[in-house]
Amino acid sequence: MASHSQDELVLLTIEQAARLLRKKEISPVELVEASLARIERWNPALNVFLTVVAEPARRQARAAERELRRGKSKGPLHGIPISLKDNFWTRGIRTTAGSKILGDFVPQADGEVAARLAAAGAILLGKTNMHEFAYGITSENPHYGPVHNPWLRDRISGGSSGGAAVAVATGMSFASVGTDTGGSIRVPSALCGVVGLKPTYGMVSLFGVVPLSASFDHAGPIARSVTDACIMFEAIAEKYPKDQKPPDYRKLRQNRPRRIRLGWPANFFFERLDSEVRRLVEAAAKTLATSTGARVVELPLPRTADSVDDGTNLIVAEANHYHESQGYYPARAAEYGEDVRGHLEWGHQLSAVRYLQGIEKRRALEDEFAAAFERVDVIVAPTSPIPAPSIGTNDVRVAGARETTVRAELLRMTRPANLTGFPAISVPCGFTRQGLPVGLQLIGPRWGEAKLLSLALAYEEVTEWHRSHPQLA
Repeated sequence: MASHSQDELVLLTIEQAARLLRKKEISPVELVEASLARIERWNPALNVFLTVVAEPARRQARAAERELRRGKSKGPLHGIPISLKDNFWTRGIRTTAGSKILGDFVPQADGEVAARLAAAGAILLGKTNMHEFAYGITSENPHYGPVHNPWLRDRISGGSSGGAAVAVATGMSFASVGTDTGGSIRVPSALCGVVGLKPTYGMVSLFGVVPLSASFDHAGPIARSVTDACIMFEAIAEKYPKDQKPPDYRKLRQNRPRRIRLGWPANFFFERLDSEVRRLVEAAAKTLATSTGARVVELPLPRTADSVDDGTNLIVAEANHYHESQGYYPARAAEYGEDVRGHLEWGHQLSAVRYLQGIEKRRALEDEFAAAFERVDVIVAPTSPIPAPSIGTNDVRVAGARETTVRAELLRMTRPANLTGFPAISVPCGFTRQGLPVGLQLIGPRWGEAKLLSLALAYEEVTEWHRSHPQLA
């Protein structure tokens, strides 16, 4: 076997590592040991993993090595070390959902995502830290401590899948799967400089996921490249409708539309942005248009701004229903962190009229976006209007506007895709002067992951941002 240092191994993409595994230039055992060494070295400082399953991972690596030597490959994930956000059920491994209430919960069976990844030959390293019950956007966890951003450690990682994003960004795992109810895959991916895909609603099974809001929850991959995100998505996705084309990581370039139309929102998405975020996202959109020969189409999306509060009302009502149905709230209210308890109190008081109004607004927004996708292939937007704020910051002022909460700002650009259920991806598009990553968001039509991933790859291929890694020292 060729010689590769552990630092080189952990920063390979899945695509690169799979190629070397097929050639027998590296082994699954080497990949797992390199990842575990990385976790041992940096997890204490960054607080990424809540549970590490080192010995089971080593056993799986040895088994994968034997299988690959015999030519029995299960595909590109065979022998690849991954992680899972700690709200995915994993048989025999505790699944806390970042909470005190589920601190000792050990599922007796894998959820669908964990089972599919195991069947694809992926090796689970452990479960990552997250915002409590996925009910927040910063991953500042009152029970297990905050996840630190590896680019500037006094900054948040984003949430609620913050640990998953940092694990991928730092080489602690090759990829992860998170959940996204209002932006919780895309926001931490943007703030940590990795790729995050929120698929079409229902395309990834939520069986065996501790829920936040049933009609908003999505599960999807976090990875270091668009191709890797596609590989992960293919492993966990349900079947597409017969008239829709599923993505294939080997054919992303061939499946790119010939005449590309990029949607440029005339309102909402480019209002009230941090100046550096605006500069980098506008430059990224121009690069994508130029490199693909795309035509830019200005899109009015007047209902988007009006839908934000209604979406919040739907989420808090559905979240409250789950926690009350499980007997957690209000019976065990004292065991929640202050912010989550406050959201549950709000949901408890929400009227049925406001919930029904939210459903009406959602339908109207779905119609508006569906009409937009008759005119364009994807919509271009920032992932987050601000770079990662400092841990402990509650309020921010953006572009001279009135002060708002960090939560409201970080969710503002991503929640529309949760309301509509349309797929969206965040890809790295640059760094602020302080060295903080910024994300470009592409939103696509329902079941449009193949097109979305192909255009995200088109941008990635003409830029270098995805090749940057935080310097851990």
